[in-house]
Amino acid sequence: MEPSYLHILAPFTLAACLLLLLRLALSRSLGRDPVHARLPPGPKAIPVIGNVHQLPQTYQERTFAEWTRQFGDVVFARIFRRPVLVLGSLRAAQDLLEKKSGNYSDRPRLILLAELMGWDNVITHMGYGDRFRKHKRWMHDNFQTKAVLQGYQPIQRRETYTLLSGLLAHPADFLAHINRWSTGMIMEITYGHRIDSLADPYVKLAYDATSATVRAGSPGSMLVDFFPVLKNLPAWMPGAGFKRDALRVRGMVQAMMDTPYQMVRGAMASGTARPSFTASLLEETYGRNGPSAEEADDIKGAAGVIYAAGTETTSTVLSNFMLAMVLHPEAFRRAQDELDQVVGRSRLPDFEDRGNLPYLDCILREVLRWRCPVPLGIPHNVMEDDEYRGYHIPGQTMVVANMWKMTQDPTYYPDPQRFRPDRWLEMDRHVSEFADPRKIVFGFGRRACPGRDFAEASIWLAAASIVAVFDIGKATNQWGKEITPSGEYESGFVSQPKPFVCSIRPRSDSPYTAADLIAQARLALTI
Repeated sequence: MEPSYLHILAPFTLAACLLLLLRLALSRSLGRDPVHARLPPGPKAIPVIGNVHQLPQTYQERTFAEWTRQFGDVVFARIFRRPVLVLGSLRAAQDLLEKKSGNYSDRPRLILLAELMGWDNVITHMGYGDRFRKHKRWMHDNFQTKAVLQGYQPIQRRETYTLLSGLLAHPADFLAHINRWSTGMIMEITYGHRIDSLADPYVKLAYDATSATVRAGSPGSMLVDFFPVLKNLPAWMPGAGFKRDALRVRGMVQAMMDTPYQMVRGAMASGTARPSFTASLLEETYGRNGPSAEEADDIKGAAGVIYAAGTETTSTVLSNFMLAMVLHPEAFRRAQDELDQVVGRSRLPDFEDRGNLPYLDCILREVLRWRCPVPLGIPHNVMEDDEYRGYHIPGQTMVVANMWKMTQDPTYYPDPQRFRPDRWLEMDRHVSEFADPRKIVFGFGRRACPGRDFAEASIWLAAASIVAVFDIGKATNQWGKEITPSGEYESGFVSQPKPFVCSIRPRSDSPYTAADLIAQARLALTI
């Protein structure tokens, strides 16, 4: 503003200031602030750091759940100066993240992960806009149509039979076999590449990048997300170790995305490419002389996020299933009896059997509820000011959906810490539909996981096949005493079970051996 106008505006500015001071004085004398009195309740914040001092570095979902118990299912807090809304009920999440998804589908600015580490081209970290919608359309076309999902079934079958063979040969390594199962499926669907083992070079690239991302994303490093000015610190400066680590990870992320992408391009040029997500997107660009630099970056990011997000979460759910079956043998036996009656003992279960196995469906629903795979998800962001239940929700508020708390809500799930599949048979149909954990654990609104149907089908086929072929139980120590797993899970973005041991043996009372059933199923794939 030009200095010559200041003397004209000064009286009005002074009057406005006096009016503002008078308004504040009156509101304080009445015991409330006209705006902040309408904020949702929450823990008391202190200047500068807000509520950071009240958040532990591990199992934050439990602290958020305690806040919900104290203040209600919509809690307002601050992380430094950033406003945060914690949603602790399914109803609140649906009201805001689904019914008002146009305003609640943005992401907070993720400086560490997106801007420094290079995860800016993946849909999970994108702001809401045209680029997000393009990636969302790609995901829908490749994961949410019936024809496409049916086309993936041969891959799901083959990788499941490979999993069964691994469990038969080396049962003690069951967690590694599960990891290889999920990785094999996702790698072929994404890049058309079949892996022989977890030592595959493309798998190693992805594992190195994702694990390094987790290690470098400590709470201390994430301070840059709340104080963006830290991004500009020279990497050599003392205290800028977070930036040096992030730039190192950036190179690994770039290699993870570039290398398999170039592999697919090379295979397409030589005519040897298998059908894949990456190949289909590249093919669309060849009518106009191939992808532009921007399109190539988008395709790499879309493929990279399928691998990074799909492998760990899928393997975690199946690992939690195994843990539940070890700890609850009565549920396992009942699932076996159901499979024997419906499928018989002369073949492995297949997708067409799914609708005829209601108890197995109850078990898998209960696994998702009992051990929510992603306790807090990825935060949403409010784009514009909003009102909810008479409360004011400021624009640019970070929204955290405590999915762990929602799946532990005793209102819908009495005795929630207990694994009890029968609850789904006893529950009122309308309550069962509303409180289905599948409506929680895959996220909400326009940010819901687009690969949900593929993941559920993959987990179902693997679980059904394991139940059909093996007996699962507690391992025993050298003195013959049973070893009971703790049942605890690791703190982190994904709630993996803490390492445990179990007994996995082929069913001895079957008219066909496990090896026969697996060989028969594999033969059917080649016919």
